[in-house]
Amino acid sequence: MQVILIKDVNNLGAYNELVTVKSGYARNYLIPQKLAVEASHSNMKLMEERNKVQQQKEQKMLEEIAKVKEALSTEALRVGAKTGTSGKIFGSITTLQLSRAIKDQKGYEINRKHIEILDEVKVLGTYNAKISFPNKQEIDLPFEVVGD
Repeated sequence: MQVILIKDVNNLGAYNELVTVKSGYARNYLIPQKLAVEASHSNMKLMEERNKVQQQKEQKMLEEIAKVKEALSTEALRVGAKTGTSGKIFGSITTLQLSRAIKDQKGYEINRKHIEILDEVKVLGTYNAKISFPNKQEIDLPFEVVGD
C-alpha cells in the first residue's frame, strides 16, 4: 500500500514523501497516529503542490543567501574593542559582537549561533570567522579588530 507521510518517521521516510508499506502497518499504525495519509489521487495532487511551494521557498532562500554572501565578501568587517597600551584586548571578541557588527555595518541580521570564530582573538589584527547558512552553505568572513 502506498501512503504519503505527513510527518517524519524514523527508518521509513521524511515529510511529504511517498512510501510503500504493508497494508496492516498503514491502516493500524501510520494512518491512526496521523503520520501518513493514503496515496489517493487528491492527496497526490496536494503532495505535488506542497513540493512546488517548498521548491519556491528554497529558491528564494538561496537567492537571499547569495545576496548576503556578496555583501559580506565586499570588504572586511571592523570590530571595535577596548585595548591596553600593548595592543592586548580586554577580554576577547565574541560571536555576539560579530553579529552586532554585521548588523550595524552590512545591514544583515545573522544569528550568533551560526557564526564560528576560527582563532582566539586576544590582540588587535585581522582574523577569520565562518558563517553557516541553511542547506550546508558556508562563507569565510574576514574581520579586523581595531581599538576603540
